Amino acid sequence: MSVGTLIDAVWPYAAMFVSAFVSATLLPFASEAVLVGELRSGLGSTAGLVTIATIGNVGGSTLNWWMGRAVHRFKGRRWFPFKADDIARATERFSRYGPWLLLLSWVPVIGDPLTLVAGILRVPLAVFLVLVTIGKAARYIVIAWLT
Repeated sequence: MSVGTLIDAVWPYAAMFVSAFVSATLLPFASEAVLVGELRSGLGSTAGLVTIATIGNVGGSTLNWWMGRAVHRFKGRRWFPFKADDIARATERFSRYGPWLLLLSWVPVIGDPLTLVAGILRVPLAVFLVLVTIGKAARYIVIAWLT
C-alpha cells in the first residue's frame, strides 16, 4: 500500500475524530455535519465513522470532566469556556437528577457544562464513561441512520 493510498484511507477517520473531540470541548464545532458529509460522500464505513465519532466525542467530554476535577485552578481565566452561571445551573440540575443526566451530554448548550459538573462533583470516571458513551453513541447512530 502506498503512502498516498494510506492517507486516502485514514484521513476521513482522523477528520471525524478531531471534529468530534473538538465539538465536545472548548471550541464550538459541528461534528454531526462532518459525519453526515463523510457518510454522504462515501468516505468511510458507517460503523467506522460512528465509532470514531463516539470515541472522539467521549474523549472531549472526558477532558471537560478532568477540567471539572481541577476547576479551582481554571475558574476566572479568560480562556475557560464555562461561566459561573452555566456551572451553577448544571450543578443544580445534576444535583436533582444525578449521574443519569449524563445520558444527555450530547445535547447542545447543556451537555458540555454537564460533563464539567460531573468532574466538579467527583462522579467516578467509570460511571461517567459508561453514561456519556451511551448518550453520544446513540446520537451518532441516529444521525447515521437518518443519513
